[in-house]
Amino acid sequence: MKLPRGLLARAARLAPGTVPSGLRDPRPAGETSRAPIVPANSVQGRSLVLVIAIMSYLACLTVGAVTLVHDAATGWQSEVAREATIQIRPIDGVDLGAAVDRAVAIAEAAPGIGSVRALSEDDTRDLLAPWLGSGIDLAALPVPRLVAVEVDDPAAADIAKLAADLAAVKGATLDDHSAWTARLSSMAAAVVLGGFAVLAMVLVAMSLSVAFATRAAMASNRQVIEVLHFVGAENAFIAREFERHFLMIGLKGGLAGGLAALLTFAALGLLRRGASGSAEAEQMAALFGSASIGLAGTVASLGVVALVALVTALTSRIAVHRHLATLT
Repeated sequence: MKLPRGLLARAARLAPGTVPSGLRDPRPAGETSRAPIVPANSVQGRSLVLVIAIMSYLACLTVGAVTLVHDAATGWQSEVAREATIQIRPIDGVDLGAAVDRAVAIAEAAPGIGSVRALSEDDTRDLLAPWLGSGIDLAALPVPRLVAVEVDDPAAADIAKLAADLAAVKGATLDDHSAWTARLSSMAAAVVLGGFAVLAMVLVAMSLSVAFATRAAMASNRQVIEVLHFVGAENAFIAREFERHFLMIGLKGGLAGGLAALLTFAALGLLRRGASGSAEAEQMAALFGSASIGLAGTVASLGVVALVALVTALTSRIAVHRHLATLT
């Protein structure tokens, strides 16, 4: 098989030392410059950087959103775990005021309990006003009295024993909000799993894009690759060239997407602080806190950038090895 001398000469520049000495670059070894197999600034390379940047941006947004929801759910659970409510229903023949005072005394004597406050009739009217309107006559309605209990030390508090002690008060029941805590935990777990699923789909889509780009790059440099393979260049050398090329593309795209995501969260934080005082901003703050992903979210975003670069390099390496296996 006779190969074009121009291709052999280019192979000599690409991988000096892998071709016969008569075809090597005549310049001294110290002046020999090895050209890359894949052009560094090709149109395909720039397009792939843009695609990876978009994928990295979406992945970092997903990780940041998961971090926000997880932190918010953890804060909600911590607050809910420190609160309980005693409800005293009105019963015929039972002095409701005396029952409330007895329930307050039992709660104050329980270990691990901080403050105990019985809601006054005015507080109850304020709570019911959004649904029943103002000026409610509580005496005409079977409205229970509420006692707010704040748990000072959750480890020392025995909620089950407190509920048993309150059974001595007719009409009194204790709600420790455990049902809400379980729902919050389930919601947070579902959001985290959904976030990981979205992240996995983004990485799969990016891997497919890199695989197609690698095949296109190998197709456009097929003759050079075949010459290098013919003259004895190892598959590992050729694969490293593609891996290095796509690793740099992955780093550029990943850093661009990660930085854009961090700037997005920073902008959201600034907008929330700028709109502080409004009802919408207060509701958002109650749900998601300060809208800042914090150190954990930043580290996770940087981890996504590194993962994007690694997946890009590994995908190109696997695609190259599969192609070279067909040449043997």
